[in-house]
Amino acid sequence: MGKYKVGIIGDGYTAADLLRLMAGHDELEAAFIFSVDNVGKRIDEVYPHLAHFCSITCMATDLEMIKKECQAVFLALPHGLSVPLVTELHKAGVKCVDLGADFRLKDPEVYEEYYEKRHENRELLGEAVYGIPELNREEIKKASIIANPGCFPTGSIIPLSPLLKAGIIKTENIIIDAKTGVSGAGRGLKTGSLFCEVNEGVKAYGVGSHRHFPEIKQELEKAAGSRVDMVFTPHLIPMSRGILSTIYVELKEGVKEEDMRQVLREEYRDEFFVRILPEGTMPHTKWVAGSNFIDIGIYADEKRRKGIIVSAIDNLVKGASGQALQNLNLVLGIDEGKGLRNLVPLFP
Repeated sequence: MGKYKVGIIGDGYTAADLLRLMAGHDELEAAFIFSVDNVGKRIDEVYPHLAHFCSITCMATDLEMIKKECQAVFLALPHGLSVPLVTELHKAGVKCVDLGADFRLKDPEVYEEYYEKRHENRELLGEAVYGIPELNREEIKKASIIANPGCFPTGSIIPLSPLLKAGIIKTENIIIDAKTGVSGAGRGLKTGSLFCEVNEGVKAYGVGSHRHFPEIKQELEKAAGSRVDMVFTPHLIPMSRGILSTIYVELKEGVKEEDMRQVLREEYRDEFFVRILPEGTMPHTKWVAGSNFIDIGIYADEKRRKGIIVSAIDNLVKGASGQALQNLNLVLGIDEGKGLRNLVPLFP
């Protein structure tokens, strides 16, 4: 059997990382990359690091070409742009992995509140599967539309969901304090992402209103089976890649640090991309840079019944393109880790 042909709609950082990852995948072929600003340019002109790996020319989006030539498509677009494209491609039987936000939130009213845009196909929300393979693998295998999670949600949901499901932490007073590198803002020109604005400083943003808040809350409440009370605050720090999330929880009576670690080890014992760190070791973003790993460290003050969970991911890989490839592998019946297991972290 030949390679599956895959289209990529969008040409930002996540699209570039998809091409980097697919270059090492022997069952997928990047057939087309569709762009707005770089039509007519070779992708290795736009991203010189892809030279000798991918030289396809950026084209204007052509849905008929995708329907005719591609078995699957990655949509690496800002929110609000994927819905009409997925609507048409889904009807034609093309598998869709949306790296944007359009299919993550099940409640269209919440989507409209946080993204300030009416969802154009509410009926299709019910068909989309939320794409964290470690938690939703069987549903993903059967799906045609994957809502690839946001980067902050990935770093929060993977460590918290098993603990909530096991009932060993309280569902109230959860605090998520996350630090992200600048690539999370995308490649577009934004004043807040300029070197002089970011270098030698740290700032909180989206305080009390960040769009990833309802996504995290939705999935944590699914795991807990009840309402979850949480606070989420992201911070921008002067590095290119990575997210470090420090999560504060209240422990149920009698719960020890080893209980938390054991729940996570049991949940993820067969998961190659989830690394539960040993006692006394906390994650570092450099340990996961360029890879599809999530590292999780745990500390508990058992007397005060306080727990601290720290997770680290590469926001462009496990937080975006790597997880998207992991999802597409599952959808197409390919070995889930293909193109990803060989990614040794870039440290130092």
